[in-house]
Amino acid sequence: MSNENFAAPIIPVLLSGGSGSRLWPVSRERYPKQLLPLCGDQTMIQETALRVGRDHGFADPIIICNQEHRFAIAEQMMQAGVQPTHLVLEPCGRNTAPAAAIAALLARREHPDAMVLLLPADHAILNAAAFHEAVMAGAQTAATGMLVTFGIRPTSPETGYGYIEKGDALSDKAFRVQQFAEKPALTVAQSYVAGGRHLWNSGMFLFRAQDFLEELARLAPEVAYTAEIALEAASHDLDFLRLENKTFAQAPNISLDFAVMEKTDRAAVVPCDIGWTDVGAWSALWDIAQKDETGNAVSGDAILVDAHDNLVRSDAGLTALVGVDNLTVVVTEDAVLVANRSRVQEVKAVVDRLKHEGRKERLEHRRTYRPWGYVHRLHDGPGFLVNRLTIHPGHKISLQRHQHRAEHWVVVRGEALVTLGDEQRVLHVNESLFIPAGIPHRLENAGTSDLCLVEVQTGDYLGADDVVRIEDHYGRI
Repeated sequence: MSNENFAAPIIPVLLSGGSGSRLWPVSRERYPKQLLPLCGDQTMIQETALRVGRDHGFADPIIICNQEHRFAIAEQMMQAGVQPTHLVLEPCGRNTAPAAAIAALLARREHPDAMVLLLPADHAILNAAAFHEAVMAGAQTAATGMLVTFGIRPTSPETGYGYIEKGDALSDKAFRVQQFAEKPALTVAQSYVAGGRHLWNSGMFLFRAQDFLEELARLAPEVAYTAEIALEAASHDLDFLRLENKTFAQAPNISLDFAVMEKTDRAAVVPCDIGWTDVGAWSALWDIAQKDETGNAVSGDAILVDAHDNLVRSDAGLTALVGVDNLTVVVTEDAVLVANRSRVQEVKAVVDRLKHEGRKERLEHRRTYRPWGYVHRLHDGPGFLVNRLTIHPGHKISLQRHQHRAEHWVVVRGEALVTLGDEQRVLHVNESLFIPAGIPHRLENAGTSDLCLVEVQTGDYLGADDVVRIEDHYGRI
């Protein structure tokens, strides 16, 4: 794709929200599917960002995300060589209409005629060339003042997607939207596919920022007003733009479809075949996965004997299946999912039960990410917890102390600069240090490669909230 036919930039906006509960146990609330490599070597948000990179004619992206995921997303963008113009933090989830409003306001600041390409960060697109062609067709239509969405030509009567009915042709590649339809019953979905006028609603949009803001002010003025105030009162936090909490929380929790697209007379749709899926359940990954001669789709270390048509993902150790068919088997360090492939939509019921029981497996993996690196929980028992800490070069944990626990650090790779009370010392590989409860301490990687330590916590209470930060490089006090 080339943007040279347009005087104004096309600014990609990546929406990174949601919990991805139907892809448990790989996806967790604090580390959802867009942060994971589900369809390739790169994570889904990395693949989305690279698909609309500068080498394809797009401007640098805007990313709008949950504030809990900010450091992981920033690191993944750095790894992918992507430099967002803004990394916007939502203080609370408010669906896609307020996020689209924030994006359009920021894009208009960049250029008065800027176009916004609104993309969920957790969708898979297998045919990037066809996607770029569809965007070019959408940009030509958006340049006439239309608000464009992208409709996927259906390959089956899916009941999990919304649909868009095509109206009159605007060009050989774009149509007016006749109407939007909610997720249908099976018989209705079958009639949609047979009729040939309905498309799956992809949730991707393209419009001039000014055109969208005009329609938003007319059709959903409360969304427009709260977004503008929340952005005007936003504050900069390191490399992030933090929306004002109180005002943004008052924004209606409403989708872009319902707020604008279903009501405007300027809605257009570009039909496309781009190998799209929203990866909304394990069945979606099964659909796009490569299968072997027995119909099994296998990722990771697995042995299958007399087993057919199974989806197997093993991220932790050897997994063996014998004499079973049509299963979804997903193995992580701390959880195993076994489900009939026809019932994987019901995984959400497992997550609901975990939430009801207050179990941490709903929230996070054994590996949790920090702005300085990550913590990998290795083992725990009564009165002790063993972690592996990885600190990236040039980073450091906060100067902190603990009331209830002591810590023992052993360096296994790299060189650690340690602050303990009023003293500093350097720890090398195989050297260790004891940190008593109540003593201020800090750990810093002053080297050029990752610093790795084994940490043993001991005490009568080992909760993550037993920390008092005295100084913090990342603004977390």
